[in-house]
Amino acid sequence: MGMTISEKILAAHSGHEHVIPGQLIECTTDWVLCHEITTPAALRMLEERGMDKVFDPSKIVAIPDHSVPAMNIKAAKMYQKLKSWVQEKGIQHFYDVGRGGIAHVVLENTGLVKPGQTLVSGDSHTCNAGALGMFATGVGSTDLAGAIYAGRVWFKIPETMLIRVTGDIQPGVTPKDIVLEVIKRIGADGANYMVMEWVGDTIDRLDMEGRFTLTNMAIEAGGKTGIVAVDDTTRAYLAARGIEPGSYTEYTSDPDATYKVVIDIDASKVEPTVAYPHIPSNGRVAGSDKIAVTHAYVGSCTNGRIGDLRDVARILKGRKVADGVQMIVVPATQAIWKQAAQEGLMEIFVDAGASVSYPSCGACLGMHSGVLGPDDVCISSSNRNFVGRMGDPTAQIYLASPATVAASAVAGFIADPRAYNADGSNAAD
Repeated sequence: MGMTISEKILAAHSGHEHVIPGQLIECTTDWVLCHEITTPAALRMLEERGMDKVFDPSKIVAIPDHSVPAMNIKAAKMYQKLKSWVQEKGIQHFYDVGRGGIAHVVLENTGLVKPGQTLVSGDSHTCNAGALGMFATGVGSTDLAGAIYAGRVWFKIPETMLIRVTGDIQPGVTPKDIVLEVIKRIGADGANYMVMEWVGDTIDRLDMEGRFTLTNMAIEAGGKTGIVAVDDTTRAYLAARGIEPGSYTEYTSDPDATYKVVIDIDASKVEPTVAYPHIPSNGRVAGSDKIAVTHAYVGSCTNGRIGDLRDVARILKGRKVADGVQMIVVPATQAIWKQAAQEGLMEIFVDAGASVSYPSCGACLGMHSGVLGPDDVCISSSNRNFVGRMGDPTAQIYLASPATVAASAVAGFIADPRAYNADGSNAAD
């Protein structure tokens, strides 16, 4: 019986020739990603047990991102704890405030992580890195402590869901719409503890930014991680970051690999999709209902990349954010912020009446920089719309692509981005 990509990676990192779903393994981890929210708890566990050491300072990446710059004294203390630990233990890869941004997006661009490797972090969206053909997943603070101390973690081999996407994507439709369509179809727990493996000619044509969006939201379907096999697009992306073929292992799923579920998606039939409150699986076609919005948020590890900002700028150029709507644009990293400025995107945002914020997780998880108040209605390019996720529990959160967020900000209500042309005219004109 053959194995999937993920099974091969986990077998190689646990000393097994062959593994099967449900099997318990102790797995070595190539990388541990740390940020200022979950890492301090892991460090306290180690300190309390006299286990205050690091398995390899060169294999840990520390990036404060959730509440930076610090919004209050508690946040400042958590940042201080991470930074002092980095300095004390000689952590070699530290992307401090002003040099980094959202951890997952920073990490994917560092040239550190490679196909065939394993990565754990105390953050559920660690699955983002699966687009590079590696096994990347979030763990709790206890497992994070073990990974920091020993470079090892226990896993139950997950089953795999094969998602086959074929056909041409319609204009105005993005990878965010595809992943929201999949989650709508299978449900918020439809991939419970599974690997979501993405294949098909549509995936082959996607750039890396689109693939990261797909793997990033595996957790919103209950998945353990998402993954995409390495191809020429991956190799070119890695080469641009100094990683040459031969320095990593490419795994592919065997023809006779076993999949728990196979999902087929015709990309040509996917429309701009909005996940209504209060669950990512509550998807409907954008513009089905003209729901008035008070906030429009573009950012997060899901959709704060340069391509996302270009989509927003294309719609905002020559237009204004509607009266009564507060729009916030958050580039995912300092590098993306700078590139957006160089391309003139920042000027478009400001001229339209949007506010541009510092790269961080910010309002995505209700930390700061745009937290929602009572009864606010927000359309967001982030990944979760649970009750209280972005602030007050009475606020309503609608998830969508950056293009749909921009169109809705201009309209003042949830709108279909296909109605807005790049020349500033409306499609109906």
